[in-house]
Amino acid sequence: MSTTTLSVDCGGGGIKASVLDAEGNIISRAVRTPTPYPLPPMKLVETIASLASQLPGADRVTVGMPGMIRHGVVIATPHYITKDGPRSKVLPDLVEAWARFNMGTSVSHALGIPSLVLNDAEVAGAGVVTGRGLEMIVTLGTGLGNAVFDNGGLAPHVEVSQGPVRWGLTYDDYIGEHERLRLGDAHWSRRVRRVVDALRPMYLWDRLYLGGGNSRRITAAQLARIGDDVVVVPNEAGMTGGARCWDMARP
Repeated sequence: MSTTTLSVDCGGGGIKASVLDAEGNIISRAVRTPTPYPLPPMKLVETIASLASQLPGADRVTVGMPGMIRHGVVIATPHYITKDGPRSKVLPDLVEAWARFNMGTSVSHALGIPSLVLNDAEVAGAGVVTGRGLEMIVTLGTGLGNAVFDNGGLAPHVEVSQGPVRWGLTYDDYIGEHERLRLGDAHWSRRVRRVVDALRPMYLWDRLYLGGGNSRRITAAQLARIGDDVVVVPNEAGMTGGARCWDMARP
């Protein structure tokens, strides 16, 4: 009997879940709820459990969430420490609550199945990489996510989103959803191309994937200039990668 995976994609605006077969195909309907704020750790665990109760049982669970996650432990998360979501006031008590929170253990206890908790871009990357060479994914949504794979193995995470770009902005600020809405798709797409051009000499990837809900908003004019080593992939990878990442993640 093949292993089934409950795949949960935790974003800044919404949390969605579905059940996958061993190959990563979605075999249940998807369920979604708006991300509740403020969001202490156990509230997220409870939200995941509530979504799971609406779906068929699974053998294991994968959770992708924003931030720096090491072996299921949250080192830092950018959105869930705020009062009302991205770009709102940071609450010191939530910063403290999330720091070193063992999300993996908590989800396993709540659902009674093994868990794998990763950065959400790492899960998305697992859904699209070929396993050959140095592959990188950049996800475009509420902010910027990223992950690197070396011959199919997940490399240690670097939180590119928090790096400075210009004018005191981070990558999250520079090409996140707030700026896309302010600038419009054409101007925002030029920024995306500049980010790709800036990251290319740093990572020297064999292939870069652009994913996330906003990747489809990159204009054709900028896609034509962005390079043959860059591929736009569907947003569904953030869900379907939930099965493959078990074989790619670091022990």
